[in-house]
Amino acid sequence: MASLRDAGVLVLADAKRGDIGSTMAAYAAAWTGDSPLAADAVTASPYLGFGSLQPLLDSAAAHGRGVFVLAATSNPEGASVQRADAAGRPVAQLIVDQAAAANREVGPGTVGVVVGATLTEVPDLSALGGPVLVPGVGFQGGRPDALGGLGGAAPGQLLPAVSRDVLRAGPDVAAVHAAGERMRDAVAYLAG
Repeated sequence: MASLRDAGVLVLADAKRGDIGSTMAAYAAAWTGDSPLAADAVTASPYLGFGSLQPLLDSAAAHGRGVFVLAATSNPEGASVQRADAAGRPVAQLIVDQAAAANREVGPGTVGVVVGATLTEVPDLSALGGPVLVPGVGFQGGRPDALGGLGGAAPGQLLPAVSRDVLRAGPDVAAVHAAGERMRDAVAYLAG
């Protein structure tokens, strides 16, 4: 990670951390503080309550880093929780709304959400005020041409995540590079 940072590459740690109290504070220090593990952004799970993420949100804001909160993931097992009714709206929408409130408090862009590219039911992202990490493009079946305006997202708000579709072009480095460029070009219109 240090080498990537030295090369000017942004690092997203897909850690999916979420806990309470001193354990969450330790995760926050490790992933967003002054630590060798610190990344530019980290994924986090809000399923112990969105408020349990506060130490991570505070640390990220203090260190100029970001947090992507799991909202509507593409794994089929997640739907039973993420689509469950919470006061008249799906849990995933509640999480997006709480992330939007956090962005209004700490400034736009610090808190993003994770929304799977393969979903048919997507929360309303129009008021988020932050980025949307969209895993599942390529190998998992998410199509770049289907992402435009996902959930009411503004141009430049979506960050498609592609890994297996690019990595399966390997092990030849040139082939992996070419696959990455093809995918970059396929999603370029999302930058708005």
